[in-house]
Amino acid sequence: MQGVWPRALPPLSAQSPVTAEDSRADPPAPAQTPRAEPSRDPVQAARDVRDARDRRLVRRLKQGDQRAFQELVHTYQDRIFGLSYRMIGNRQEAEDIAQEVFISVYRGITNYRGEGRFYTWLYRIASNKTKNRIKYLKGRNFHRASDIDETPAAHMKGEDGGRVVALQSLVPGPEASVQGSRLQAAVQREIANLDPEHRLLIVLRDIQGHTYAEILTITGLQEGTLKSRLHRARLALKVRLEPYLD
Repeated sequence: MQGVWPRALPPLSAQSPVTAEDSRADPPAPAQTPRAEPSRDPVQAARDVRDARDRRLVRRLKQGDQRAFQELVHTYQDRIFGLSYRMIGNRQEAEDIAQEVFISVYRGITNYRGEGRFYTWLYRIASNKTKNRIKYLKGRNFHRASDIDETPAAHMKGEDGGRVVALQSLVPGPEASVQGSRLQAAVQREIANLDPEHRLLIVLRDIQGHTYAEILTITGLQEGTLKSRLHRARLALKVRLEPYLD
């Protein structure tokens, strides 16, 4: 997906902040601990590099550098589009939501205190806007599902997330590719039929591969609540997919 941000934006000082509905306050920063040796874990190293880059871009954006905003959009637009698309099942709606998310980021960046990670703050805005759009569209007749093969960004996972298993691997034999593609389309349709809270957790954890710690920050859930709700979401999706696995 290309060019989701507006082509012309007014100065940051003229913008209004992100609403409370879009984004809750950043969680308190963890207590400072003595600096340890740099992690040799490649996953942690990638996370550290990403966070450092985001801090630099946010600092530049707060100073009015619109190129920094474009870099943030370029970095995250596919992931945000993917989150919304997987939850709502409609390309046009997902593109509209992605644009609204980045407009909100632009308007609210001066109020972003940097106590939490920019990455999870951005996802919190995106998940709230997507759930609000789902509520708005509830009961309206619109085309939700589109061909998953046309939208590879829809299942892009986080840079430091868990491994996402290709659905083709669930189908043995030489017909795996065709049947796996059909199963992907079925998964998209059935995710879009789940409860919105269940959709969000399935997408964050099982599609995009975010860590539990990231999901806790994005959703504001307690760990026990997250795990039990994700378990129920997986069971609900499994029941819906049983006819496709026979």
